[in-house]
Amino acid sequence: GRLSRITVCTRPFRAQGPRIETEMVGDKRVVHNYGHGGSGWSLAWGSAAAARDLALAGGPQDVAVIGCGALGLTAALQILRAGASVTIHAAERAPYTRSARATGVWSPDSRIAAEAAVSMDFPARWEAMARRSWADHHAFVGLDGDPVRFIDQYNLEDAPGSGGAVGPAPSPGQVDFVNYGARLRGLTPRSRALTPGEHPFPVPSARVFPQMTFNVAEYARQLTEAFLMEGGRIVQRTFQHPSELADLAEPVVVNCTGYGARALFGDESVIPVRGQIAWLTPQPELTYALNYRAISMVPRADGIVIQANGRNQMVGYGVADETPDRAESEQALAAL
Repeated sequence: GRLSRITVCTRPFRAQGPRIETEMVGDKRVVHNYGHGGSGWSLAWGSAAAARDLALAGGPQDVAVIGCGALGLTAALQILRAGASVTIHAAERAPYTRSARATGVWSPDSRIAAEAAVSMDFPARWEAMARRSWADHHAFVGLDGDPVRFIDQYNLEDAPGSGGAVGPAPSPGQVDFVNYGARLRGLTPRSRALTPGEHPFPVPSARVFPQMTFNVAEYARQLTEAFLMEGGRIVQRTFQHPSELADLAEPVVVNCTGYGARALFGDESVIPVRGQIAWLTPQPELTYALNYRAISMVPRADGIVIQANGRNQMVGYGVADETPDRAESEQALAAL
């Protein structure tokens, strides 16, 4: 009875990992910064720093940023603070971007790349992005509106044979997604196994750890406000083809269009990965997160996020349909 809405997002997965590189499009130097899978918010600051360095190679100058989601806002802010004049050009801004439909937890290697497709230096570059982002997110902990906060997450396991993962069936095929968690050992808080007397859940196994979470709506609002107050501009504009970049006054363009880069730049390497969230009305008294039978529950100020992740990471792979499936959400809620 507390279900208020259902949203669907298409995460932009690239087997090679995020595209952070420069190319010339006509007379514009275009810096690409997209393709972060399910790790856009988590890696935003570190990825934006890499894009900033490419954009400002040769010194500060006028820069256009395309896109106003997590990657666009953080890139625009870092370039602005480096001394350049920055204008964001975007069809939509928060809360209507795809980034606004994110789960809102620290997940820096969630469908970030495929093991067989990454370059030799990618793991080290990923680690640098993750470590930089982890540190920069802490600047928002404790601020009004809780844009970033830590909450206890309980990972619960049933006895064998008593119930499997809940969620849609995985897509056909197999992608060996990278798992780089070990590279960050010692950076993030560790989990702890609980004895039956330390928790109220009717399961034989439970662990808890402090999970970094993002109040996405408030985080995006604060980033937008900071960008505008520090002298940035936002212009509403939709681009249909790279040739339209010639109309921009800025000589440097940073492309942070996420999944939109597939259509705008014809990048067929961008694969949609569908994810659906059921939103329950907010409950301020709910102060912990759960992961049970592959269902995640995360309380946020704008609502309680419920997501049925299914048996493995192939769930939603290659699925661009953004039509909500109420039965999927009701199945997850029933299990919880």
